[in-house]
Amino acid sequence: MFVRMIFAMLAWLILALPGLAENRSMIVLDGSGSMWGQIEGKSKIEIAHAVLGDVLGAVPAESELGLIVYGHRSKGDCADIEVAVPAAKGTGAAIGDFAKGISPKGKTPLTDAVRLAAETLKYTESKSTVILVTDGLETCDADPCALGRELERLGVNFTAHVVGFGLTDAEGAQVACLAEETGGSYFQASDAGQLSAALTETVVAVADPAPAPAPEPAAAPEPEDLAVTLHISAALSEDGPDLSEVDERARWQIYAAGADGQPSGDRIKNSYGAGLDAKLPAGDYAVKVSFAQVIDLVLPVHVAANELTESHVVLNVGHITVTPKTAPDATEPNKAVRVQVFSGGKRANGYGQSAFYMPAGELRILATHAGAEATETLMLKAGAREARELIVGAGVVYPKALYAEGGPAVENNDVRFIVQSAEVDLKGRRKNIHSVYGSRAFDMPVGDYVLFAKLGTAEVTSPPFKVEAGKRVELQVVMNAGVLALATPGAYRVQLFEAKKDINGKQKRVQSAYGEAHQWTLAAGKYLAHATYKDSDVVKETTIEVIAGERAEVTLD
Repeated sequence: MFVRMIFAMLAWLILALPGLAENRSMIVLDGSGSMWGQIEGKSKIEIAHAVLGDVLGAVPAESELGLIVYGHRSKGDCADIEVAVPAAKGTGAAIGDFAKGISPKGKTPLTDAVRLAAETLKYTESKSTVILVTDGLETCDADPCALGRELERLGVNFTAHVVGFGLTDAEGAQVACLAEETGGSYFQASDAGQLSAALTETVVAVADPAPAPAPEPAAAPEPEDLAVTLHISAALSEDGPDLSEVDERARWQIYAAGADGQPSGDRIKNSYGAGLDAKLPAGDYAVKVSFAQVIDLVLPVHVAANELTESHVVLNVGHITVTPKTAPDATEPNKAVRVQVFSGGKRANGYGQSAFYMPAGELRILATHAGAEATETLMLKAGAREARELIVGAGVVYPKALYAEGGPAVENNDVRFIVQSAEVDLKGRRKNIHSVYGSRAFDMPVGDYVLFAKLGTAEVTSPPFKVEAGKRVELQVVMNAGVLALATPGAYRVQLFEAKKDINGKQKRVQSAYGEAHQWTLAAGKYLAHATYKDSDVVKETTIEVIAGERAEVTLD
């Protein structure tokens, strides 16, 4: 069922979105390691294989379609983006064959992949569309929202559509902006119910379209020198300025007007600019005006024969610039802070210093970073320009671990660091706040914490420390641990116990494994190795001492 729903959604994206079959298009497909995740018992990559196999057979022969894949060739490589099939006619078989061979491996450089798709399609020269199918968020330090704004600003007629494949609502909101900024659509394929609702409004309507309206009577001939019969200008507020004065543009879509004055039938014209100029036959029209992804208006217009019809629309918006910082004395905005501005049901979002046009009225600004947040409300007047600075108190924590006092350092990702609250609850437990593997710097909200570190069987908790806004804390913990390399030729199973017995005369088991060669990182101390052999009653044991900062190599034969 899920595969059929995904197929229907992609088929709609490729075939039914306005104008998509008329331009050059590129599918950007997620090939990162998370595509091995399962939905309803099937891996996401298997579903993608099946979907593409079905969809491609329905693509019209005259459509130019290509495929870009990312994260499918190597691990940890943000440059792993491949133009698998260039956009051209009749590429269905080539795209299907390539998709069958994808074996997910790496990261999710979705922003750069979409950028490459747009550039490959020459989006600054001709109409082009990109369909991004992703099951994860950007993992290569890029901003898909900013890219969407850039593509919208520079593109001749560029649109991106995004399919969130198994994403949560919160995750989907972080990639939906790529579609929203370019006038495209976001589809969240997280469960069958949500998908069914989306398909009812899209695929069903496409499969059973409403009858075409009766043709209008032929308009009287227009003079040859009347190149424009409809001119619409737009302003930010009642007293200006016009969009042309602030170097901004809106999206203009012209439809025939239905009986209720709303858009009816196929779109007649789609353009971008500070205003609209069009040559139309006499009749009634509905013009959809979209601006900055927060304004969507429908303007009823009557065009008379042999006359220039002029109209003016007031968008009633203002401009807000948000500068987020992690400390009051920071000289630069923090590019990692997420900024969201809310106005009723509308939302704009970005990262770092962000500027938006928003509807006039009450706004709520929310800046979030590393679990910390700051918020502010303000009244925005139409045509006004406001600026706000928000302080999201956060500092940097950089943990390190040593095997023993004086070294050596733990240099791999085997050590797990968990930042916990300094306070304990009634049961003496601390709340886990953030965790990482290996020594690496990460941001934390201002507050008091302890650092818990685990390396093999060794565990240690640091004294309390304080994170201050805009400051870096470097922590070093001594794990008091060593490494045991144990060889047990011919053994079937090996168990490792603490040599010391408890009050009941029992020894605590710390490791258990099958096979003949093993390596463990252990807390310093004495252990008992216990080996058993298949189809034999023979048991071999030996006592081993692990010394902090040293490697012990032992053979039990």
